[in-house]
Amino acid sequence: MRMTLAVLACWLLLAPAAQAEELDLELVLLADATGSIDEAEIRFQRRGYAEAITDPSVLNAISSNIYGKIAVTYVEWADMLSQDVVVDWTVIDGPTAAQSFAEKLMAAPRRAYGRNAIGAALLKGKELIDGNEHKGLRRVIDLSADSANNWNGPTISEAREQVVSSGIVINGLAVLCRHCSGRPVAYDLEDRFYREIIGGPAAFVVTADSAETFAEAVRKKLILEIAARPEDAEKILKRMARLD
Repeated sequence: MRMTLAVLACWLLLAPAAQAEELDLELVLLADATGSIDEAEIRFQRRGYAEAITDPSVLNAISSNIYGKIAVTYVEWADMLSQDVVVDWTVIDGPTAAQSFAEKLMAAPRRAYGRNAIGAALLKGKELIDGNEHKGLRRVIDLSADSANNWNGPTISEAREQVVSSGIVINGLAVLCRHCSGRPVAYDLEDRFYREIIGGPAAFVVTADSAETFAEAVRKKLILEIAARPEDAEKILKRMARLD
């Protein structure tokens, strides 16, 4: 019996560790669920992402890459103690997986509440990337927000430094539409995103300036993030514009 246990222990020590799944992109979607976002707006935002992730142009961006698959998780963030993983890491490699992700996104209840803690949200995104079972060629945190305030938790600057220094890119979706979130009146939100939030190679900001353009902005943002080569993203966006 002792010999059997000893052999088993040696086998476990020598057995190779399970390899992380290699894919094109690890993407954390951090969606605003702070006090300015009511229940109808939560559903509106989720619907925009659900429609985008299943859109043929976004699926085309996924298939244009080396592995033809990405890993995505959707998180709603609010205060420093309230970041809810609405849909856990999901590998999307085609319409079926994308549709499953979209259905889970629309079915889950809201669980995040509180005042803005963007720094804590960014660090939550980093934690999720560091702790998953995937190995993406690129790693991206995508933060959507209708303000650039940070009322509690780590500062945005220290969180951004930790995230970017670890090789993760931060992109942003500045939500300006009054009917779905509201526009800050005291400052230029896009400028604050550029100066204080986004970071890393080729980081960018996409603006949603009305309820009508929200879903289009999300689609554009996902295509720019997913397509590894800028020329591929440009082709897909041009094709999408013609179809629209």
